[in-house]
Amino acid sequence: MTGITVGVLRGGPSSEYDVSLKTGGAVLRNLPAHYKPVDILIDKNGVWHRGGVPFSPQRIIRHIDVIFNALHGYYGEDGKVQNLLDSLLIPYTGSSSLASALGMNKALAKENFRRRGIKTPYAVILKRQSFGEDKALQLWRSMPQPSIIKPVSGGSSLGVVIAKNYNEFLNGFDHSFHFSDAVLVEEYIKGREATCGVIERFRGQELYALLPTEIIPPKGRFFDYESKYGGEAREMCPSHFSTTEKRRLMDCAIAAHKALGLRHYSRSDFIVSSRGVYLLEVNTSPGLTEESLWPKACSAIGCSLPDFLDHVIQLALNKY
Repeated sequence: MTGITVGVLRGGPSSEYDVSLKTGGAVLRNLPAHYKPVDILIDKNGVWHRGGVPFSPQRIIRHIDVIFNALHGYYGEDGKVQNLLDSLLIPYTGSSSLASALGMNKALAKENFRRRGIKTPYAVILKRQSFGEDKALQLWRSMPQPSIIKPVSGGSSLGVVIAKNYNEFLNGFDHSFHFSDAVLVEEYIKGREATCGVIERFRGQELYALLPTEIIPPKGRFFDYESKYGGEAREMCPSHFSTTEKRRLMDCAIAAHKALGLRHYSRSDFIVSSRGVYLLEVNTSPGLTEESLWPKACSAIGCSLPDFLDHVIQLALNKY
């Protein structure tokens, strides 16, 4: 394995640029010594840089063996960069182009979950061009309330609003439409927030579920951007869920990974309620920052971040 050059893609043109910089930084710092890291920055305009100098993607990857995709959101997590890397015939970590696009689009993902019998909150899609106050009022009256308004595509809880009254509902669209041309209006499920990761071909299992993490946001809040990256939420792994709830979360995380045809690793977010376990969404490129959930869940099973990175890079190199 000596001499394998790993290009770490970070940054990108999405609203999650800063988070991606941190994820990529964590990957660069934690790559095992037998890899040669190359920092590849994609700026907010989508221009690729190596050593601070702009180059075409073709030139940058010329002497790279494998790409670690540390991008989040638009371009990096929706299938676009995966399409480009496929055309350049270079292996990369994470899901394929089609699976990434499915995972990024919450509406399409939900449809796949329903077909597989995975419980997910009821939701309606609303596009910017068809939005108006009449439509909003009709939805407010017909949807279970309170409700959640979120961009159809995106991560890090950016643009997500919980509407407890009609005023918040109406204003929520303005906020969410800043991040996406289509939004999902979803029923609010009261319960405990949880997340669970899945790693492929790990510890003798085809799909290995990490221990579920319970997320306890600040009182009166949900696990929003500030809670995630400002250290305001408590994250418990191992969690205090019952044995039955833990098993259900792990089974659902594996089922979600299969439903979208994901690759290498993924993390699914849930609500554990009195009505059962509800799958909210799947992350095909989970954050790996110091504040992120993934490294903590790996640590809970005795897997260091360098060991995890080594495992997924080997999956990519061996074309699994």
